[in-house]
Amino acid sequence: MIVYKFGGTSVGNAQRMQKVAELITLDNKSKVVVLSAVSGTTNTLVEIGELLLKGSNDTALKLIESLKNDYLKLVEELYSSSASKDEGLAVVNKYFGQIENFANIPDFNLGNNKTLVAYGEILSTNLFAAYLKSKNIVSQLLSAFDFMTIDEDGEPEIEKIGSKLKPLIQDKPLTITQGYICKNHLGQTDNLKRGGSDYTASIIGAAIGAKEVQIWTDIDGMHNNDPRVVDKTSPIEALTFDEAAELAYFGAKILHPTSILPAQKYKIPVRLKSTMDHEAKGTLIGLDSNQSDIKAIAAKDNITAIKVKSTRMLLAYGFLQNIFEVFNKYKTPIDMITTSEVAVSLTIDDNRNLPQITEVLKSFGVVEIDENQTIICIVGNMVSERSGVLKKIFDCISEIPVRMVSYGGSRHNISLLIDSAYKTETLKKLNLLF
Repeated sequence: MIVYKFGGTSVGNAQRMQKVAELITLDNKSKVVVLSAVSGTTNTLVEIGELLLKGSNDTALKLIESLKNDYLKLVEELYSSSASKDEGLAVVNKYFGQIENFANIPDFNLGNNKTLVAYGEILSTNLFAAYLKSKNIVSQLLSAFDFMTIDEDGEPEIEKIGSKLKPLIQDKPLTITQGYICKNHLGQTDNLKRGGSDYTASIIGAAIGAKEVQIWTDIDGMHNNDPRVVDKTSPIEALTFDEAAELAYFGAKILHPTSILPAQKYKIPVRLKSTMDHEAKGTLIGLDSNQSDIKAIAAKDNITAIKVKSTRMLLAYGFLQNIFEVFNKYKTPIDMITTSEVAVSLTIDDNRNLPQITEVLKSFGVVEIDENQTIICIVGNMVSERSGVLKKIFDCISEIPVRMVSYGGSRHNISLLIDSAYKTETLKKLNLLF
């Protein structure tokens, strides 16, 4: 059994939905297909929910009508026969009727809002299942609410999910289901938050012991540099789970950093594939990777560097603990950290509580703040343990001012902090490493 996942852009219009149908029927292998909402739908539903929470029901209804018209156009383009168009129209009328009912709820609340947002995936999967039926492609549509559950901590109940799901897909050649949405421990509609539909696919792969999880996007795998900035990048043939996680966390947009954790835990390979070129190898993420040295570079923007300088730090124990407790109090993660005898420098990517954090840190010493920074992440197989790698990196960027270096904290990652003004130049110069 293989798990396929297609995101919002892959089902963003009629032609792309038709392409997905072609891709999942290229062979006769049994598969579970996870679909996201049609591109733009979830954002619109979130906006509708915010309006309803504020009591702006008339404005919300206008937005619902506009979204419905988009789906009526989709139906017209997706189906070829009058009978199939009628079936698609029935899907749109049914679920938009339910969406419109939210505007009649006197005290629309956050729980209602989670249910509202789930209609994006419900619409896409029902319309897609109707399209498969119109093409005489045998499949079953399975609601994620029938098996996808999270515990009171918001974590997927993988063993429980597997026991529910396996009998439902047994002997079924093709199963269509929704990404992102689930039931919580109280039996209420909820969502998976981290990584959305990628996370769903990873959970399903782990739960059923799939042969492989395939995440299909409009890019032919994870590239060795940012193709939006650098010319002549190329897809990486293979990555370990740890390498992929480092790249995802430090800026590679193709994958959410936590979305493949279930697959990693249960040793299920994850392959990144392109809907535009299905014959391209893509990137295989697994336990092993034969390629050594530097594999890829990623950049993470909107970083703030914070330096605390204090003679109280000299030969003192507990100083760093006190610093970390400040960030823990304000629930702000730290990306990088370097220390000297009298100073500590660190970075964050969430400035929401920066004024409060800065004020508390002033009690420890002199505080310096540098905003508009970028972390450049160089990833490879045990890259931090290979002799000469750091020299190669700094030879490439000898004219770039480097604010911080993180080296040795991970076997797979060397990170540099630079001013964002140097980002493009740095990525281009580092591309000479390949």
